[in-house]
Amino acid sequence: MNFRKNIINQIFLPGLILTGCFSLMAQSKVGTTAVPFLGISICPRATAMGGAFAAVGEDVTSLYYNPGAVSRFGRSQFSAAHTGWLVDSKLNWVGLVINLDGINAIGLSVTQLNYGEEIVTTVSNPEGTGENWGASDLAASFSYARNLTDRFSIGGSVKYIQEKIWNESATAFAVDVGLLFITQFNDMRLGMSISNFGTDMRMDGRDLLKSHDLDPDALGHNETIPAKLKTGDWPLPLLFRVGVAMNVIEVGPHHLMLAVDALRPSDNTEILNVGGELVLQNMVFLRAGYKSLFRENSEEGLTFGCGLNMPLGPSLSWQFDYTYADFGLFEQIQMFSVGLMF
Repeated sequence: MNFRKNIINQIFLPGLILTGCFSLMAQSKVGTTAVPFLGISICPRATAMGGAFAAVGEDVTSLYYNPGAVSRFGRSQFSAAHTGWLVDSKLNWVGLVINLDGINAIGLSVTQLNYGEEIVTTVSNPEGTGENWGASDLAASFSYARNLTDRFSIGGSVKYIQEKIWNESATAFAVDVGLLFITQFNDMRLGMSISNFGTDMRMDGRDLLKSHDLDPDALGHNETIPAKLKTGDWPLPLLFRVGVAMNVIEVGPHHLMLAVDALRPSDNTEILNVGGELVLQNMVFLRAGYKSLFRENSEEGLTFGCGLNMPLGPSLSWQFDYTYADFGLFEQIQMFSVGLMF
């Protein structure tokens, strides 16, 4: 009887949770929130696994996917990742986790999306005014996580977010919360996170200052009354993520892990991400996955990647990861990262 109850709790309950996320398929809300860059997968390893990383919880990039997992891997780690993103934009991410005592951990991370610069042109200066304009997005976070038991951990992040285009910018503050639970069924892991719960954003800057004539038809009217254009408030892209991960094959230093994530964003339709990772000798990693299942007209799809873990001493090692992702009409996306675990 207890065995049957464990099977129900450890296998079917997670499946019901994942299925429930798709019971109410909502209409797409693309373009209804600010800073969509917060939904871009930031690291090669997770992206190669199709973005299914909420329950993996094995490295510093959990700061993005599930902050409740960063106290679980028991070591400190630094990582830096670079992605050649869409239309020649560049996505960069750096993260650091400091394991304090095997139970508590803190983390810092910075995400930056740079859209590049272009020459400012006008009707009277079609070749350029001598100025350049650019756009960029930034998110910086501080995280804390704690192992409440040997199988359950919880954590959260506070984030500062900035969006900038030429002389206008908008800022916001947000929090992420995550949980990780390791079950007794083959150490299957269940992860959950809620990201970007925070304040609205409103663009502001000197380019919104204008001169305005309140009554151009009146005698003695003034054309130089200072005025300021009012911009609207835009919410952050709230994201709910729940995932399952488990080593389905383990033979000595080799194992195969499979993972599934269900995502419910506030600015788009629900999706499933699926992926796997084959580990050989705890040194070589081969990964594959599929992103955005069940989303109509999605440009995302198959993902592939590999990684190396090279020991440098008893408690020191470095990692290198590479990922290739198909992005439909935008062709391919390539990602690189280097990291140090200590």
